[in-house]
Amino acid sequence: MATDPVCGMDVDESDPAATAEYDGQTYYFCAEGCKETFTSTPEEYV
Repeated sequence: MATDPVCGMDVDESDPAATAEYDGQTYYFCAEGCKETFTSTPEEYV
């Protein structure tokens, strides 16, 4: 399990709602909205 960096929810890495790459690392999200929030200002969440 991974943790959504925006909302803190547990996310199954084998079936995430969305993913994003940042600085060579993959981040997993519970919803597309969390991904959009992350990608707009990723430095706030890493």
